[in-house]
Amino acid sequence: MSSSRHPRALNVERWVSSSTRLLAIVMALPLFDGVFVALVLGGALDTIVGIVEVGLLVFGGSAMVAVILAEMDESPREQAKIVLTVGAVLVTGAAIQAALAPTLATMLDIAVFERFAALVILSVAASTASSRVGEYLPGPGIIILLGLVASLSPSNVAFTVQTEPLLIARAMGAAGVGVGFALVLALTSPWLRNAVELDRFRFGSAVALGVLSLSVLGVLPSEAPVALLVLVVTAVLAFDPGSARERDAVYHPDDIDITAAMSDGGQEQGLDTTTPSDPSEQTQAPDPEPDERQERLPWL
Repeated sequence: MSSSRHPRALNVERWVSSSTRLLAIVMALPLFDGVFVALVLGGALDTIVGIVEVGLLVFGGSAMVAVILAEMDESPREQAKIVLTVGAVLVTGAAIQAALAPTLATMLDIAVFERFAALVILSVAASTASSRVGEYLPGPGIIILLGLVASLSPSNVAFTVQTEPLLIARAMGAAGVGVGFALVLALTSPWLRNAVELDRFRFGSAVALGVLSLSVLGVLPSEAPVALLVLVVTAVLAFDPGSARERDAVYHPDDIDITAAMSDGGQEQGLDTTTPSDPSEQTQAPDPEPDERQERLPWL
């Protein structure tokens, strides 16, 4: 199970066992459950601030941070290769969904769908903060399906595919921000593993997602980087610079086969099994006299 106890990472880990597949599914989950499409249709990528916020909070959320710092035990170089491989698929998927979004927008009442997009982000934020709360909330896919039904406008349906190159570039930029964040974490994971309080970062990310939903609703101006500021404050509070000075130690076992060493006395393993010829050279630990005034230790 995830060492960070992240609710979304735990739900995914029930179906996969490899940390590489876990990272791929966690980062690509917004593409599968419809969260990214909802954000694209809701206008979350209209500004540079929105692109950065979506990249850091949706593609590079706290679940991704938890997987890299708590689950992946490869070297930083190997982790970087994994992140780049996953990132190539992620950027491509984001571009495809952004290319289809304008056609889908002609079938919907965007003003109505934006409310459901905000509800999707709030649902993700709640499930990120607490797995118990997430059990009582509908999944993002269900909310998006209800939003499509409620905002469907058959009179505006256009059967021609419409693409906006600028929107595709923004979507790829948002995915690229998330991949870049994951790459930085992978390269610095030996130092950040001891320095980041994952649960504190998870709760702060949930708050930032809630603020992002308010921006989608129009309660907060989309140009104001409120969610980004919340995420920065969260990162500062969850970071311990004193622990970051020490590199995380990785255990490398030796080449001695314990089973073979116990069967032949360690001769085949290159161990020195000779005994001294002079009995006086054999040292024996003195047997200390028990102290009657002290109670015998329970594990003895």
